[in-house]
Amino acid sequence: MPNILHIIAGIMKLLKHFNWTWVGIIIYEDDNSLKFVHLLKERIEQNGACIEFIEILREWPVVGVNKMHQTIHKSSTKVIISYFEMYLSWAFLNQIRILTIPGKVCIIITDFDFTTHQALTYRIKNNTLVFTGMKKNIPSFIKFVREVNPIMFPSHRNIKSWWNGLCQYFCPQRIRKSCKHTKPYGYFNHCTNTHFASSYAIYNAVYALAHALEDMLFSGSGNTTMWNGDRQRLSYYLPWKLHRYLRNVHFKNVMGEEIFFDKNGDFPMDYTIINLIFLPKTKLKYKIVGSYKPSAPSGEDFTINEKEIGWEAAFTQSSPQSRCSQSCSPGYRKLPTEGKPVCCYDCTPCTGIEISNQTDMDDCIRCPEDQWPNEKRDACVPKIISFLSHEEPWGIILTLISIFFFFITAVILGIFIYYQATPIVKSNNKNLSYILLVSLMLCFLCSLIFIGHPDKVTCILRQAAFGITFSISLSSVLAKTITVVMAFQSTKPGSKLRKWMGSRVSYSIVLSCSLLQVFLCLIWLGIAPPFPHLNMEGEDGTIQIECNEGSVIAFYCVLVYLGFLAGISFIVAFLARNLPGSFNEAKHITFSMLVFCSVWVSFIPTYLSTRGKYMVAVEIFAILASGFGILGCIFIPKCYIILLRPERNNRKYIAKK
Repeated sequence: MPNILHIIAGIMKLLKHFNWTWVGIIIYEDDNSLKFVHLLKERIEQNGACIEFIEILREWPVVGVNKMHQTIHKSSTKVIISYFEMYLSWAFLNQIRILTIPGKVCIIITDFDFTTHQALTYRIKNNTLVFTGMKKNIPSFIKFVREVNPIMFPSHRNIKSWWNGLCQYFCPQRIRKSCKHTKPYGYFNHCTNTHFASSYAIYNAVYALAHALEDMLFSGSGNTTMWNGDRQRLSYYLPWKLHRYLRNVHFKNVMGEEIFFDKNGDFPMDYTIINLIFLPKTKLKYKIVGSYKPSAPSGEDFTINEKEIGWEAAFTQSSPQSRCSQSCSPGYRKLPTEGKPVCCYDCTPCTGIEISNQTDMDDCIRCPEDQWPNEKRDACVPKIISFLSHEEPWGIILTLISIFFFFITAVILGIFIYYQATPIVKSNNKNLSYILLVSLMLCFLCSLIFIGHPDKVTCILRQAAFGITFSISLSSVLAKTITVVMAFQSTKPGSKLRKWMGSRVSYSIVLSCSLLQVFLCLIWLGIAPPFPHLNMEGEDGTIQIECNEGSVIAFYCVLVYLGFLAGISFIVAFLARNLPGSFNEAKHITFSMLVFCSVWVSFIPTYLSTRGKYMVAVEIFAILASGFGILGCIFIPKCYIILLRPERNNRKYIAKK
């Protein structure tokens, strides 16, 4: 008997080769077939395939054939697996007419040897594959069949029909028998069989039994009685004593092949995959298209030649496909459909940073941190390194603006130095103006450190330079504001502030306020300095090279301190806005601090909502905008008077009102 497990393994390899994942099964109800379908169902489901239907015939002659035929005809599967005993084979197929349904591939598992001359009632399609034990020609067997006397065999109706079948006109001359009365025997057209059904397997089985009997009878085992040719009954030795010898049988048959049984008691058998091609005039053509050898090494055990298979016209362009759902292309994954087998699914595209690089993937796979899905989402590609460079448009624009503001500030400084003897420069504390202009120049230059590839040095310098230069600028503004108030108060009779008037107070304010910011920056750089960081969490397919602030608290302490200086300057300047005209710089300082505070208050939420190079661009913009706000509000009006209205640049005009 063929090993059911080996048959199932071969069928699974056949299904896997053609990628058939949606099948139907029909069997006749008997113990062997029910065991087969149970094991096959388990293996199919384990391999991710599905069964659309299982039809079991429970009576013979067949009852409910029409219902089964309708089920097969209406089913969406293209592959039908049928398993039944040898004596039922052709009658079974004729009854259910499975071979007549177009677009269906029938895999028949049987030891039945289909004849090349068959009385076909229906028009049969060429989509039949027979999975059967490998059959071989036994030397001299044809001669034995031709010459043996039928009288030697029991008188049974089927045996008589079998022998009379050798008298048919279409039998080959080498085997045809001469009979007095030749009648057509439609079922037994075996003289055109290639290998006489299971004769090879039966031949080996008989010889195995004979060798086992020989070993047992001449071994002296059991009751220690030797075979001496007397009237010892053979039944004394059978069957319980024969099994041990049968299991250990090992001999060579007439073809030189080794015959033995494996540890499971199975005879090692190879299997053949045959394509049945139905020809006109009720003829069949055999074509061996593949084989399965369970004992062969993996990779060599299963072979099939698709080019040799004769499919019907509908499958001439490509081999048949049997799937409940179409394959999900790379870039998509399977989405199970509720209430349906796992083979029935929808295809949904991968999302986020996931891809699928094979067909019919159950789940999308996540790209590595340094990679990103391509447009089709079927492969991961390296992410683009992103930072605010000097070559890109934003980098060029911000660089040009920074340099432009630097030169404007330098020109204003030059104007103030050139016109330092004029009343408008003297009345606004020219030394503080020089410090403020130089610090603003440094502020505009420090924005250039933010542009380019971040490294350890630039990450440390950019925030420290920004904090210190702006603290000098705001300290200078605060010193100018306090100086204006003190100058007004010192003009009152008996004022004690007159002795505090002078450059030492303003320089002390600038120095002390600036040193405090320097101290904060040193603590920051000593505890948790900024460092380059690769941000791979961006959703735009880039790796953002950023400067991690190291300590967010320290960063915001620097900003809060700058805000504190700006706030104090704004409050003092606002209170002094109504001083006499000679001290009207307080109004300009008020507006400059209002611009400064507005820029940095709007900066914080914008800064927190951006990432990568756009975060850097926002900070550069805040630096340039706030710096130019101070420059424009405090110094542009004075340059206007110096250059365009020189008649107002005199002590009389400044002192009036």
